[in-house]
Amino acid sequence: MDDIKIKKGTTTVGIVCKNGIVLAADKRASAGYMIASKEIDKVFPIYDNMAMTIAGLVSDAQLITKIIKAELRLKAIRTNKEPTVKETANMLASLSYSNIRRPSMVPGIVGFLLGGKDSNSGFNLYEIGIDGSITKCSKFCSDGSGMELAIGVFETLYKEDMTVDEGVKLAVQAINAAIQRNIATGDGIDVYAITDKGVNKVYAKKISYKIT
Repeated sequence: MDDIKIKKGTTTVGIVCKNGIVLAADKRASAGYMIASKEIDKVFPIYDNMAMTIAGLVSDAQLITKIIKAELRLKAIRTNKEPTVKETANMLASLSYSNIRRPSMVPGIVGFLLGGKDSNSGFNLYEIGIDGSITKCSKFCSDGSGMELAIGVFETLYKEDMTVDEGVKLAVQAINAAIQRNIATGDGIDVYAITDKGVNKVYAKKISYKIT
């Protein structure tokens, strides 16, 4: 097992704002003490009104992301209805549960933060644990190896009536705090906002450590 290169370690955050949801993550993928990639995307739009973050084993995260995108499109075609965020959270949880319970030489450990807007219930944010558990987040949440640092920022600076613009700034502060102190977090920040206008990437910054 020590010879298997597992890309893991990250910091992802989700914030509930009065006019939307903010999701953000860093850009680093690590393999032990080595930085395996500095350009990993960890926030993905999965439907017109939903996006999610990934934290954990990259191969499992990428596969589950592809599956959930396909399942949402199929569900919309079969039922002639738009899938809700709660339904999607349950689908993700089922995939995570079955994934971690399947015997394997490399355990599939992936956590997700899912945000979106429903026509009937408004904006919703869920955390899907590596064990398939579901937690609805009323304020904020974080996942990954740098989550404690991000949560510390939220506990100090989060306001319940904050706007998406304020949420974006807070998400950047939270990821930046993890970058400063968590070795598996770094190399950049991506931020997505889910509003009445859909899912949009609103902030992207790469961080260079090269000395010239």
